[in-house]
Amino acid sequence: MFLSVFDMFKVGVGPSSSHTIGPMVAAARFLDHLRAQPFGVAGVQASLHGSLAFTGVGHATDRAVILGLAGFRADDYDAEKAEAELTRIASDHTVSPDGLGTLRFHPKDDLIFDYGPALPGHANGMILKGTDAQGDVITQVTYYSIGGGFVLTEAELAAGKDSDTGPPVPFPFHTAQEMLDMADMAGKSIAEMKRTNELSRMPGADLDKGLARIWEVMNNCITRGLETDGVLPGGLHVRRRAKGIYDALQAERGMNLTAPHTINDFMSTYAMAVNEENAAGGQVVTAPTNGAAGVIPATIRYWLDHVPGAAASRVPEFLLTAAAIGGLIKYNASISGAECGCQAEVGSAAAMAAAGFAAVLGGTPEQIENAAEIALEHHLGMTCDPVKGLVQVPCIERNGLGAIKAVSAASLAMRGDGVHLVSLDVAIETMRQTGADMSEKYKETALGGLAVNVPNC
Repeated sequence: MFLSVFDMFKVGVGPSSSHTIGPMVAAARFLDHLRAQPFGVAGVQASLHGSLAFTGVGHATDRAVILGLAGFRADDYDAEKAEAELTRIASDHTVSPDGLGTLRFHPKDDLIFDYGPALPGHANGMILKGTDAQGDVITQVTYYSIGGGFVLTEAELAAGKDSDTGPPVPFPFHTAQEMLDMADMAGKSIAEMKRTNELSRMPGADLDKGLARIWEVMNNCITRGLETDGVLPGGLHVRRRAKGIYDALQAERGMNLTAPHTINDFMSTYAMAVNEENAAGGQVVTAPTNGAAGVIPATIRYWLDHVPGAAASRVPEFLLTAAAIGGLIKYNASISGAECGCQAEVGSAAAMAAAGFAAVLGGTPEQIENAAEIALEHHLGMTCDPVKGLVQVPCIERNGLGAIKAVSAASLAMRGDGVHLVSLDVAIETMRQTGADMSEKYKETALGGLAVNVPNC
């Protein structure tokens, strides 16, 4: 199993990795499919199923599919150009992706929200079709957006969860225990092993440049969120709060009256800033998902701004360690809210952040694993409840809680003796089992909880 740090951390656009980035990625893959066909197509169609249908409007899935079929990509998204293209498509009823000419596509008729049973492979399913001049379907592919911006075709999903086909990596750990054993035998840190694995697939300059960009986008997202106020998109008229809270915290800094717990407010505000940007459709980094995008950036920003001795030069060590833990969770359980609820998103992010924080504090591999386990355990059983018209309202709050728990877990692990009764592997397996037992309506489906008790937007 090998998941790159750039699989776990992907630059994209809000509000959702599985409902916005994933469908846009699927559309791009479908365009490549069409380009590879020996015949030409005259039009394209799409149908959204399961969670993609029920929460699609609130998560901008329709916009993502339309723009994806027009050739837009999440990693270099230009909001101004996108808005102009959406207006043109609504008027002309065509898309013109590179290499395929002008294709017929009427959003009202050719993009279907199917509110029937979900497709069999996953809660987030979509079918993309190519049509001939008469409108008959001549090719189609089923895609599943499985969380974190990862997309699999029906065939790829059936082939199994480990689809890595690259050359073997030097440290091929599949479990936390294997990771610890390899670290002990090699005398390396988790970050060093992860970096060695990455360098077996890419040049060092590309790795360093990519890691720098990941943190730059994360940090810029925090800054924009702290500087922007107003109302979030959707019909609930929810006001942004991060700027106001941050301004108040800044005014209190240095005052003798400042309470010690104020540091928690800083962490929560950093996380809130990211998630308000995400809800507004801004540029974010999946960490490991958009719904949990605030936890890791908030923890890093807390470390850099408030912990003596912190240095930006060690952010790559944080990210590599976090990615190693995130890869274990994704491989052995899930990072998808549609599969395992918010424990799979915010819980995974908290575990990743705790591990990264413990690493830059000088923790041993055992302490890092312990920190990740404590953080994940604190989030077991959480459910998702996105409300139509506003993106994952509860997750905006949970990201701040996730950052606080990540820091707390790392601190506990660093102060402990490295011996604990529950291993990270056991916590991950427990999360998988809990997600399997969890009622579907309380996952990322908009079929229960606030989504059915708050008036429609």
